[in-house]
Amino acid sequence: MKLQNATVLVTGANRGIGLALVRALLGAGVQKVYATARDRNSLEAVTALDSARVIPLQVDVTNHDLVSRLSEQAPDVNLLINNAGVLSFGNILEVPVEKIHEQFDVNFYGALNMARAFVPAIEKNGGGAIVNILTLVALASMPGLATYNASKAAAWSMTQSLRASVSDKNIAVYGVFPGAVDTDMLAGVDMAKTSPADIAKAVLHGIETDLEDIFPDPMSTQLYAAWRQDHKAVEKQFAGM
Repeated sequence: MKLQNATVLVTGANRGIGLALVRALLGAGVQKVYATARDRNSLEAVTALDSARVIPLQVDVTNHDLVSRLSEQAPDVNLLINNAGVLSFGNILEVPVEKIHEQFDVNFYGALNMARAFVPAIEKNGGGAIVNILTLVALASMPGLATYNASKAAAWSMTQSLRASVSDKNIAVYGVFPGAVDTDMLAGVDMAKTSPADIAKAVLHGIETDLEDIFPDPMSTQLYAAWRQDHKAVEKQFAGM
């Protein structure tokens, strides 16, 4: 998909990867970006990037009514980027049940809600693409991120099902599998991290070159290669982290 003159909607656009994606999309020459977040007031910085092309909209991706209303507010979208996500740390036997529900509600059901709401619009607009921001640990679980891993693994499975379901609608579906990224989500975690700007650049390159599975940083590229060679070895490696 060519990004120039595209009309894009990005969830979770107020910070981190979402903010970087909007900045990169504007640089790529898109016509318009609908930048969304749960709190519209948190979108001031992203709107300031280009007040003519960035349209701030409020939505909670877990709320069916709000998502449906959003599709009516942004009927001209031909590229949807499901970036909104939440992460909680915890062992699978110890993480509070409400945190499990929260992560599945946002990371899995939220992305699914958005896809269901916008597939008809994207098809009507002549086709386009949906991008789901997943994670490297969807492939192999880190025990300290137990329910985050699980919710994103479910979202990866959904991404594959979605790809098959829209294959006759001129809609491409991309999954993005970042490693550690230097955002608020991993603040305080001492490890090598990739900048959101580099992730965004790789995502846009993947879209334009039709790379269905995008591994946008050195950590994800290296570990994906290892996972393809011996996924059990990677599982054991992650289990010790």
